[in-house]
Amino acid sequence: MKKLTRPRLTTVLLIVIAILIGGLVGIGTFTFGYAQGASYLKSDSQSCANCHVMQGHFDAWLKSSHGKFAGCNDCHAPHDGVASKYYCKARNGFFHSLAFTTGDFEENLRITDYNRRVTEQACRNCHQDLVHQIDINAIGELQNDKTERLESNACIRCHSSVGHDT
Repeated sequence: MKKLTRPRLTTVLLIVIAILIGGLVGIGTFTFGYAQGASYLKSDSQSCANCHVMQGHFDAWLKSSHGKFAGCNDCHAPHDGVASKYYCKARNGFFHSLAFTTGDFEENLRITDYNRRVTEQACRNCHQDLVHQIDINAIGELQNDKTERLESNACIRCHSSVGHDT
């Protein structure tokens, strides 16, 4: 067997790396197309039901009080800028596709802490006048060290089914 010279070894390594990168890009492109990934870049709530696990949530949203006034992104994407909105969409897209591809998810989906904070801020954004008055009254009744906990998830703690009323 002939020994590989350094330039030949470099060429072989570059070919192997190119094949690996090409394979990853190809698989990623196929997966993105198969999963209708481009639909998630828009604000069409129907795209959230591309996966069968979300169909029940989508159907409940259609019948809910929010179904007439707010889309999925209104509640489940940040409102503080385009970068944070698409970071949230990319983050969720990656973890959702990973979970659904590997089958590592509970049929009864649970919201993550990150998405709970996003949703809480969305409630506060749309209902800021009402929430502000509630916060002022509640803060007056609580000690200062409990204020942060109150503001972090007060809306969805009491109104967890709003948006997906059953």
